[in-house]
Amino acid sequence: MRRWRASIVPTVPRLSVYIHKFNYSHDMIFETGRFCLHLLNTKQFDVVRRLGFFSGRDQDKLAGIPHHKGKTGVPVLDECFAHFECSVANVMDTGSSTLFLGDVVAVGDLEPRGELLTATSFRANMPAAWRTEYEAKLKEAQQAAAEMSRQIKQIVWKSKP
Repeated sequence: MRRWRASIVPTVPRLSVYIHKFNYSHDMIFETGRFCLHLLNTKQFDVVRRLGFFSGRDQDKLAGIPHHKGKTGVPVLDECFAHFECSVANVMDTGSSTLFLGDVVAVGDLEPRGELLTATSFRANMPAAWRTEYEAKLKEAQQAAAEMSRQIKQIVWKSKP
């Protein structure tokens, strides 16, 4: 978890995530001031595809994925490796994305389920039939991000919801 940890103080657990502004989840987090960071397990390749290859603007991405409402009201995946529900404490514009600093409000099971799925492992082991679509979507996202990357604006975060 060290990659995401944004606090050295055990009594003030915080995580940070960068969400691209063109993602529907960005708008949802910005509007509600809440998010859930999920760590997936190696048996959830299909979940990566469902959540990462399609937009929530076009379809209900959680339809058919076992989930429940978390303590903060955000959707929490049932079968993930671990999860962390957060309340946004602050934000920083990075041009193409927003860095959300979150106070951890709730943590999933203390015993992780399965083996952690990393981005490197996903890219190396994704089904061959997905590779062309993945690479096209990555290229499209990189192009959009490149155009936005120099447009950094100061943001004053609203008070906690």
